[in-house]
Amino acid sequence: MGGISVWQLLIIAVIVILLFGTKKLRGIGGDLGGAVKGFKKAMSDDEPAKKDAEKDADFEPKSLEQQNQQAASTDAKKDKEQA
Repeated sequence: MGGISVWQLLIIAVIVILLFGTKKLRGIGGDLGGAVKGFKKAMSDDEPAKKDAEKDADFEPKSLEQQNQQAASTDAKKDKEQA
């Protein structure tokens, strides 16, 4: 007792089919299958991506002095715009 019987599952399935229709359910199933397939592919392609993680950025790393100078110039520009 307490579980869902086969008859209850069949009644739920019929109600779902009547509400959504077979075409929409088929589309949802195809989309779900494609998502699972894409997820599995992404997980299997993850290993080479870990090797290239160090090359992720397309720019050269800046030193702290360069970052501070850039921040100061940005702040100065904002001050001029507000005045």
